[in-house]
Parts: sequence; structure tokens; C-alpha cells
Amino acid sequence: MEATKILPVLKKKLAFLSGGKDRRSGLILTIPLCTEQTSMEELSATLDYLLGIPSEKCKARGFTVIVDGRKSQWNIVKTVVLMLQNVIPAEVSLVCVVKPDEFWDKKVTHFCFWKEKDRLGFEVILVSANKLTRYIEPCQLTDEFGGSLVYDHLDWLNKRLVFEKFTKESTSLLDELTGINENEKGSQAEKDRSSESNILPSFDPETVLQTGHELLSELQQRRFNGSEGGGGGTAWSPMDDELLAQPQVMKLLDSLREQYTKYQEVCRQRSKRSQLEEIQTKVMQVVNWLEGPGTEQLRTQWGIGDSIRASQALQQKHEEIESQHSMSQQLDGLLGMLCADVAPADGAAIQQTLKHLEEKLKSVEGALQSLREKGQVLLDQMSTQTSFSYGKDVSIENKENIDHIHSVMEDMQLRKQRCEDMVDVRRLKMLQMVQLFKCEEDASQAVEWLGELLDALLKTHIRLGDDSQETKVLLEKHKKFVDVAQSTYDYGRQLLQATVVLCQSLRCTTRSSGDTLPRLNRVWKQFTVTSDERQHRLEMASAFHTAAEKILRESPELAELMVDVEAYEEVETVGKGLLDRLTVPVIFPDG
Repeated sequence: MEATKILPVLKKKLAFLSGGKDRRSGLILTIPLCTEQTSMEELSATLDYLLGIPSEKCKARGFTVIVDGRKSQWNIVKTVVLMLQNVIPAEVSLVCVVKPDEFWDKKVTHFCFWKEKDRLGFEVILVSANKLTRYIEPCQLTDEFGGSLVYDHLDWLNKRLVFEKFTKESTSLLDELTGINENEKGSQAEKDRSSESNILPSFDPETVLQTGHELLSELQQRRFNGSEGGGGGTAWSPMDDELLAQPQVMKLLDSLREQYTKYQEVCRQRSKRSQLEEIQTKVMQVVNWLEGPGTEQLRTQWGIGDSIRASQALQQKHEEIESQHSMSQQLDGLLGMLCADVAPADGAAIQQTLKHLEEKLKSVEGALQSLREKGQVLLDQMSTQTSFSYGKDVSIENKENIDHIHSVMEDMQLRKQRCEDMVDVRRLKMLQMVQLFKCEEDASQAVEWLGELLDALLKTHIRLGDDSQETKVLLEKHKKFVDVAQSTYDYGRQLLQATVVLCQSLRCTTRSSGDTLPRLNRVWKQFTVTSDERQHRLEMASAFHTAAEKILRESPELAELMVDVEAYEEVETVGKGLLDRLTVPVIFPDG
């Protein structure tokens, strides 16, 4: 189901996945009932859509459903709970019905959910909003339930629309490009048939790729900003990958880039075949003319001019063909441009150079066409014979001149062909340089992202938890945070490796990754040192809380009298060690 088909319903926020999790790591599904009559049909459609987002692995962990009935009537709450049995019975593990402060009439609530547990397939509990934290951690609850989890429904919905649009367009485009590329691998007959068909895809690949990159960058950036303790920026919940769909976007982008590269090569090969077919057609036109009207003209026209004026006209035509040696100068200029080393400063300079090349090549093509036309006119006139007025035929020997004209035209054609081949090589080289600039730019971006993660780790990741449970949650968050940083570092390394390969391919020894690789390694070393210190402090805090809670649990009333001396000393030792560690600053490898 696509969001666009039920967009007005989704905007009503009849249900939502905030990204929060219960203590079993199952997702929390919230159904905020209101004073107005809730349409069960619309609510069912909303639930069907939301349940199609998480992966099967995520669904297997089960859902905790929060039915907020504080502004609704009991019969509506009961209807919603019974509806869950038909919509998502297998995935629901617990339903928390949030009751109003003034409880519903006992006669109305005679229906007991706990008696119907076997029939429903899940447990239902009635709970006040302020006691909901008994079942779910406050950090996993949104603000309407007294929690600290930030969730913006409209922002989430807009991102889903962008993601679904990109997924639809990229999947369709991927199928089209794959089909075109596969046809190119077939027999010559299949290639000819595919050449006759339109190979332009329904969507512009560059536009779709740009949309995907922007979406991926937005998801990654929002995930960084949504890390523990982050403040400012757009509100966003640090959801799992199943809800952010980041891996799907990355996979689609990788597949799309691969097929688009193959598609560009297919277009280039087809363009070459089309040019060859066009040349072959023109050559056959010349051959047919030579074998038909040209031969007939040679048999009927033998005049060389009957006066000095006519001879001078032939001489003038010859001088015109000689003047076409200016085309040789244009070819020399183009060859000089192609032989010069390419060292553009950025992508804009590359585009300007490519445009200049195309203009030069077009100018050469025009000059060569003019040379062919005037040369043919001169050859026709030099090949004719005529008779004196008294009827005697006179044959004029022009073989040397004719051979010279043919030689000039063939030489110009060969030089033009060499220039075209070199233009193709230069064009490919410049496109590789565009990729090189892009890799360098993205690698620098990866360093900046890693630096932002390091800054967040140093400035905001400082809490150690008030009890063992909260400390364990912070440890899990820290591990996920480190995984994000590891992915960012690996991404930057891959980009720099690609930069090295492109430089080797371009034989561009004057360019290198510069200081990007040292900066990346330096930031990564600083991050690993800081994250390891954070890990050790959290582990010590967990040990301290666990030991202290054990003592308090075993003797809650007379802790001072009945506590075991050894256990107390252990807690004191761990606590002092933790305090000492907190006073030691983090020292980076570079001092």
C-alpha cells in the first residue's frame, strides 16, 4: 500500500509508530483516540499501512500497542481492542489501554480483558498515563505520555512520501535499464530490433539518482542529529533501520548506479553503430551515383572548355579546393587541444572544456563537408573532355591532379577520424575526472560527519544512568552510535580508495587524496579513544548500580546494620574507581 492512496487518512494521525521500543525491543504502536467518532475503516487502513513498514524480523519481536482512551468512550476503546485481534493478532504481545483520570462506569467496563486473553491472543491492561512507565521506559514514550521521545508526525509522513516516490521511480527505472542492457548482450538481430525501439527510460536517471542521494543524506544526517542527548535542529526520532529505510535506499542507489553505467556504455555503442550506419548509407549513395548517373556523365561529357575563359574557370575551381587546406589548420588546432594535458579545477571547468571540444569537432565536420562538395565539383570538371570546333576530340591528361585531390580528401578524412577517436577518449577521461571530484567531495563530507559524531560524543554523551536498567539502555545506544560511526569511516575509506583508482586510471600523479586521509584517520582514532572510554565508564557504572541495588534489595529496611561488609566494600571500591575515572580527561593519540 502506498501512502499517497490514503494520504488524507494518514494525516489524521489515527495511529503512528514513534520509533519507541518496549523492554523486549518490540516496536510501540500508538492509537490516540479522540473525542470525535473514530472511523474503524480508516483506522484499519492506517494500521495496515504502518504494519507494512517494519521488516519481518522486527515484526517477530512483537508490538506493544498503546490505546489512548483518555478522550474517548469505553465502547470505542473496546471496539478498537477487539479490532486488533483481526488486524494484527499474531504480532501483538501487549495492549496498554490508557484510562482517564475519572474512570469509566464499572457497569460499562464489565467486559474483562484479562478473562478474554486466550481468545484475543494477547494481554490487555488498563493503566493510568502516569503509571505507563511501569511497562515502558520513559525515554521510549512520547511527550503525551510523559516521556522524552520526540516524534513529528507530519515530518515523518513527508519523508515516507519522498521515500516511496524514490522507491517507485528507481525500481521502475532499474527494470527498464536492466532490460535495455540485457538486450544489448543478445544476438545482432536483437540489437537491431532494440536499436529501432526507443531506449530512453521513463525517468531521468540523473534526477532519480540525485533524489536518492539527497534522501540518503537527509536520513543519515537526521539519524546523527537524533542521537542520544542531541539538541536543536529538526525534531526526529532515532528509529531503527526498518523505519528509516536507509539500507533500502543505499541498495537501490548501488544497483541503479551499476545499471546506469552499463546503460551509458550501451548508448555510446549504439551511437557509434548509428554513425557507422549513417556513413555506410552516404557511401552507398556515392557508389550508386558513381555506378549510375556518374558513369553516364563521364560517357557524355568530355569537354575541357572551348576558350581561355572556360579553362580559367577550371583553374579557379582548383584554387578553391586548394584553399580548403584551411581545414588542415582547424584539424591541427583540434589535435593540439586534444594532446594538451587536462587539468581542470572543478566540474564547471570540465563542462566548459567538453563544450569547447564539441564546438571544435562540429567546425571540423562542416569544413570537411565543404571540402568534399568542392572537391567533387572540381573532379567532375577535370574529368570531362571536349572537342574542337572542327570536331576532333582532344584528351587532356589530368590523372596527377585528380590523384592529388583524392589524396588530400582522404588525408583530411583520416585526420578527422583520428580526432574523433581522441575526442571520445578525452570525453571519457573528463567524465572520470567528474567522478574523481565527486569522490573527493564525498570523502570530505564523511570526515565532517565523523567529526560531528565525535563532537556529539564528547559534549552530549555524558550521562551514566540513575540505575542499572537505564545504564544498560545507554550501553545499547552507545553501541549503535559506534556502529554508525564505523559505517561512516568505512564509507570515507572506500571513497578515498576509489579516488586512488581513478587517479591511476587517469595517470593523474599530481592529484592525491591530500590531507583527507590523514584527517579521516585522525578523527577516527580520536573517536575510538573517546568511545572506548565512554564504554568503560558505562560498564563501571553498570557494575556499581548492580551491586548497590543488590544490597538494597536484600536489606531494604536495615541497610546500615545487615549489609554484608564485603559487598559494601565492593560497591565502595567500584564507586571510587568510577569517580576517579570520571576525573581523568580523554587523551587523544596525538596528545
